[in-house]
Amino acid sequence: MSSPTQRSLAEMRKRGYLCQVVEHWNPHVKIRQDLYGFVDILCVGEREVVAVQTTSRSGLSSRLKKIADHPNVAAVRRGGIRILVHGWWKQNGRWYVREEDVS
Repeated sequence: MSSPTQRSLAEMRKRGYLCQVVEHWNPHVKIRQDLYGFVDILCVGEREVVAVQTTSRSGLSSRLKKIADHPNVAAVRRGGIRILVHGWWKQNGRWYVREEDVS
């Protein structure tokens, strides 16, 4: 089974974006750290940059709150970066994504 990050990476590449995973594992504190505190994947398109936070469908509301409350979100928005949250779930053997634009 692929992770939500891998599924979002594939989805955004399918849409034509150049993408890079920008979260990393910090072994000193044993946590994953996101770029700017909430970005898992950074995607560059024809005329836009998109930041993607990805999770399971059950984690979608907590990620939306995390971004809404994060002190860095205003600077990212002022920089013109579009912010998407992907919530993934599997039904009848097929993967689906709910995408929320919180730019």
